[in-house]
Amino acid sequence: MRVLLTNDDGLAAPGLQALRRALLEVEGVELDVIAPDSNRSATARSITTRSPIWVDEVDFDDGTVGYATEGTPVDCVRFADLGLLGGQPELIVSGINHGANLGDDVTYSGTVAAAFEGLILGLPALAFSQQSQKGEMGFRYGREFDFSHSAALAAALVAHVVEHGMPVGTLINVNAPAGEPEGIEVTRLGKRLYEDELKLVEESESGGRRRYEIYGFEPSFEDEPGTDLAAVARGRVAVTPIHFDLTDHGELETISGWDLEGMLAGSRPAR
Repeated sequence: MRVLLTNDDGLAAPGLQALRRALLEVEGVELDVIAPDSNRSATARSITTRSPIWVDEVDFDDGTVGYATEGTPVDCVRFADLGLLGGQPELIVSGINHGANLGDDVTYSGTVAAAFEGLILGLPALAFSQQSQKGEMGFRYGREFDFSHSAALAAALVAHVVEHGMPVGTLINVNAPAGEPEGIEVTRLGKRLYEDELKLVEESESGGRRRYEIYGFEPSFEDEPGTDLAAVARGRVAVTPIHFDLTDHGELETISGWDLEGMLAGSRPAR
């Protein structure tokens, strides 16, 4: 199986390199690596549309090569799908992210966005994230990471997908806790409780230009059993299946009962 490895922390990030080395040992994997040339965290599903994108070939110390781009994580997946390396990937693997991607945070994550792009292209996808050694539960992370457990687990999951496949239209979002995991469970996305604040950092003499910080304390979460946030908080690996269908199917009938035709007629300019 041809596997694309990407991330949002950059090609040189230790998390990607740990996963790259682990995937090279998986039987049946033909590995391509395309990643941003620097950190693109929290870029979500952004793409580059208004300018060409540089791509640099980079030699790794084990004799293999990867490709660093000026683009976003989603751009990296698009590069692979459009044939940058001569063929299309059959599986997208994103990570290992420096810091967890849990609950509502997945909508901000460049790591998860790259996996989402796999779904858009009809490809199976896996996203891997690692809590820092500080054991933080927010998206601000510490500086020390141990990727040994998460890289080994990621390789095992990829090996399983290579042999058995995975459900169409589903990505698997995996979050590993700090240290040796206490266990592993299949979870649903949890609910974040953001506690941001608006803080004035700097102001021009005229007062017409101001600089702000818009993040506050580390976010908390609703501690509900069965969620990814609750699992990682208890030292367990969270394995969360996610799909891309954002339609609220339960509300289709309700909104269909609105007088939409009347609203449309009323919005037309008088002649």
